[in-house]
Amino acid sequence: MHVQEWLDSVPAVAVYALVSLVIGLESLGIPLPGEIVLVSAALMSSQHTGVDPFILGACATAGAVIGDSIGYAIGRKGGRPLLAWLERKFPRHFGEAHVATAERSFEKWGMWAVFFGRFIALLRIFAGPLAGVLRMPYWKFLIANVLGGVVWAGGTTAVVYYVGMVAEDWLKRFSWVALVAAIVVGLGSFVVMKRRSQRKESNEQAPEAEPVGADQA
Repeated sequence: MHVQEWLDSVPAVAVYALVSLVIGLESLGIPLPGEIVLVSAALMSSQHTGVDPFILGACATAGAVIGDSIGYAIGRKGGRPLLAWLERKFPRHFGEAHVATAERSFEKWGMWAVFFGRFIALLRIFAGPLAGVLRMPYWKFLIANVLGGVVWAGGTTAVVYYVGMVAEDWLKRFSWVALVAAIVVGLGSFVVMKRRSQRKESNEQAPEAEPVGADQA
């Protein structure tokens, strides 16, 4: 899918809602391309399309925090049978090896697994439900969830927005540089070709002059 082109065709309010919804569903435990949608929307906001980066970052953060919290509640209520059901429905994402890796991360890092899980595609899907299944205290989960959501969603939006702005400005400058370079290359080529043509003409005239000089001698 050309996410950028599709986002360009909808109003700003729909972009905010879409980003919040996709990231929320991904955080809830449904494997969706939340990061791709967020990056595409943030890049769009840098191109003066009416999408405000601050509102976008706030919506993305809200979707991340709310989605993770719902995922936590579902995981806490569903327990291990929920993971088994998810494995049957989404074997590529909730396979036994993936679940085992996520569990080891939670056992080792605790609430930090929720925070840093925001920046890892696999843990971003697992964090909420798995924290609920493992009965992590909600206050710890909530702190890590909010901080992770703000840093990941807000940080990604800010970085992509400013990179897009710098890239746009650089491309504008590059267009002038390219134009000047094209003119210089064109003039240089013209001068070189003209000199070669003159040199070739002089070389062709030289052999014709030699026999005349020999006859006079």
